[in-house]
Formats: sequence, C-alpha cells, structure tokens
Amino acid sequence: MPAFDNYCNGQWTDSETGERFDVHNPADPTDVIGTLPQSTAADTKRAIDAAAKAQPGWEKTPAPERGSILRRAASLLDEQADELAEILSREEGKALPEASGEVARAIDILYYYGEKANDLGGEIKSSSSQDTRLETKTEPLGTVGLITPWNYPIAIPTWKLAPALATGNTVVLKPASQAPIVAIKVAKCLDEAGLPGGVLNVITGPGSEVGQTLSTSEDIDAISFTGSTSVGQMVGETAATDGKRVQLEMGGKNPTVVMPSMDVDTAAKIVSEGAFGVTGQACTATSRAIVHEDVYEEFVDELVAHADNIGIGPALDGYDMGPHVSQDELDGTLEYIDVGQSEGATLETGGSVPQEDRHESGYYIEPTVFSNVSSGMRIAQEEIFGPVVAVLPVSSYDEAVTVANDTEFGLSASIVTEDLREAHQFVDDIEAGVVKVNEKTTGLELHVPFGGMKASSSETYREQGDAGLDFFTTSKTVYLNY
Repeated sequence: MPAFDNYCNGQWTDSETGERFDVHNPADPTDVIGTLPQSTAADTKRAIDAAAKAQPGWEKTPAPERGSILRRAASLLDEQADELAEILSREEGKALPEASGEVARAIDILYYYGEKANDLGGEIKSSSSQDTRLETKTEPLGTVGLITPWNYPIAIPTWKLAPALATGNTVVLKPASQAPIVAIKVAKCLDEAGLPGGVLNVITGPGSEVGQTLSTSEDIDAISFTGSTSVGQMVGETAATDGKRVQLEMGGKNPTVVMPSMDVDTAAKIVSEGAFGVTGQACTATSRAIVHEDVYEEFVDELVAHADNIGIGPALDGYDMGPHVSQDELDGTLEYIDVGQSEGATLETGGSVPQEDRHESGYYIEPTVFSNVSSGMRIAQEEIFGPVVAVLPVSSYDEAVTVANDTEFGLSASIVTEDLREAHQFVDDIEAGVVKVNEKTTGLELHVPFGGMKASSSETYREQGDAGLDFFTTSKTVYLNY
C-alpha cells in the first residue's frame, strides 16, 4: 500500500518513532488507501523550529514571487485533478462529483491568493500635516499553526494555507487523520512549485500530540482551527494563554425557513440538497427546516420524496450520497435518530442503515427526515453532522425567525420566499454569519468572508476573500516627515 510521510523543512520524513496509522476507505474499510506517520510532540516541534527559521527569509521574498509559487502549485494540482478527486472520495467518502468540485475549489483558491499577493503591502493616506507621508505597512504575523477537519480535506487546508503563505507567514499544518492524503498532495505540489524548505510543514497524527503542541508552542504566533465546537473551544483557550491570535470556525445548526409564497417542491429541493449533500457532513448543512403551517404537510411529503430518491452507495460508483467517514460518525448519527424518536418526533423516512449488498461493508445511513419537531428537542438544538433534517412547524414569519435563532449556533441560514419584504427582513433578523435567500445553506464563494456567530465561531477574524488575508497580517502606521 502507498506510504506517505510528513513534510518537514522541505523533506519527506517519517515520525521519530516510526509508528504509522492506516487510512481506510469508508465505503469499504478493508481498502487501505495509505499509511501515514503517527507523529509525536517532538516531530511537531521540529516542524515548528523549521518554520520559525524559514520565516524571515520567506517574509523578505517579494509578495509577487510568493504569489507565483501559489499559481504554479495551482497549475500542478489542476494537472492531477481527476486523481485527487478519486483519492478524496476514497479517503473521505463523498460522491465523486462532490469531490471533483472540492478539488476545483482548492485550485481556484491557490490561483486567487496567488493573484492577491500582488496587491499586498499597505496603503497611502493623506496626512493633516505638510511635508509628511502617512502610510500603512502590512506585515505577516510570523509562524502559524493550522488545524483542519476531515470533511473538506483539501478545500479547508488550502483556504487557510494559501492566504498565510501569500502574506509571508510560514505554516505548520495538521490535517485530520481520517483524510490527510489530499493535504499531503497539496504540499507536494507546493514543493514542486518552488516553495523554500521550512515554509510549509505538514505533520500527521493525533490532536493530543500534534494539535496540542501547536497550541502551546511559544514559537507559534497564531492558530486557525476548523472543527467541532467542543474541540475548538479547548484549542482557543489553550492558544490564548500566551497571546496567540486565534481563529475558530466550529459547529452549526443551520435553518432554512420555508414561507408559503414559495413553490413547495422548489423549497423541498433546496432543503434536500442542503441537508443530504456530502452526506450531511458539513458545518453549513441544513439541519432544520422551519416551515409555515400553511404548507407544512405538503412540504414534508415533498421532502420525503426527495430523500427517498437519493441513491446511496460507494462514492466512485456514481451514487448520489456516499457513506459516513467512520464508524464513530455513523454511530453518532444513529444515536441522534434514536434520540429524536424517544423525544416524540415523527420519523418520516430513513433512520436506518441501508441493506443492499453494496452497503454491507461501508458506513452508510439513509437520508432521514423528522417531522413534528419542537425547538426544545435535542435534534433541533445539537449538531448531528449527518444526513438528518428536523422539520418544525410555525405559524408566522416572526415565529419562524424566533425559532431559527433559538440555538447556540449561528453559522449559515436561509429563507425561501417570493416575498421581497420577508427576504430583506430575514437578512436583518437572522443571527448567522452566512445568510442566503432562495438558496441552500451550503456552498460558499471563495472571494467573500466566511464565518459564524455565537458558538459557531470565535468571531475574531473571517476566512476567505480579503478577510482571509487580514487574519494572517498585522500593520504598522508610518509617519514620515521629510
């Protein structure tokens, strides 16, 4: 089977202990895709030392030259896009079209920040004094640690490391152990594109060793984390003790409000795509459909029909929805389905492991719809991270917004309506960092800010677009009297 190594100081190396872990295909756990280093704190410290040593030279590299390396890496990724999509599907489980879209997104991000690097530097401002030049000078933070999740294993690492590198920071990246191979492939393309040794380091292994070392190291100037709220809060608290800059993007319980002015089948299609795409394993996935009582029963019927029409099977075999990434994730979803039934919600469809021959060895679950859900139920409050949607009835727009905001999370939210007033009012009323009208809650443009509110985010700095550059930089204000 293929063996992949850490990328440290421009070299491909094993861990100090030689211990390794296997990455399995969630559609067929007997299919071992590769082995990777089970890295230790000492391995991580070596990567941090390499990054800190390389940082001054990388900062002095002209920003357009840094950008050209990102663009060359994007071109190299593009040349192997089909291969990368297949690897991504095999290690994470998402359907091949979804994996292809994610790979394309990573390529676009590298091109985007490769171009943005040309505009970095600062701004000239008008001074209130004569014979004075007033300007800002943008500088990198230094060395940053990136901790990324398994559900978007190439897009999320890339949308963190690209702005970090473009602005002159050096990076130590810890990808999730369930799906680290595509992140290793990105590092390989950056290496081949001419990235100097030590500027990017990728270390695989457990969070208790790699993540903890990144969070506590005095040589790490900032931590950017995406993952669960519970882990993110621990990372944030640990990193903040020595004044690190922290960026946390965490969980969601994302609502779509359905108003009676919208065609019901269109509304159901929007909710279905948001809830069941990528097997519901997205922090922006639609988890709650909050539906006006005038169309509630019709909407439930249409949503059930959409759910029942989804083909479930191995990602590479042309099915609409692949498996969960692991047995633990499947068990968690099944547990929440039991919770929903015990709370008195009506299981309209799904809720079980499918029984066809093709499902025998993978971590599969049927798309699941609950009706007659009230806002106080756990399935309406807690992130499930699986293809489960709770449908809640409401009697008015005002009640819909109250229910939508009745959660600790505030990541993504949408409304489907033909009423222009409702659409604009929803943008003002909803407590979410991403707001959509007549669209699913999932799906993001790369050139605009992304982030949440409340427990979904540290609410410090946004990701992507110019906001992605802001997190990785600081500025000096220069008064030059000539």
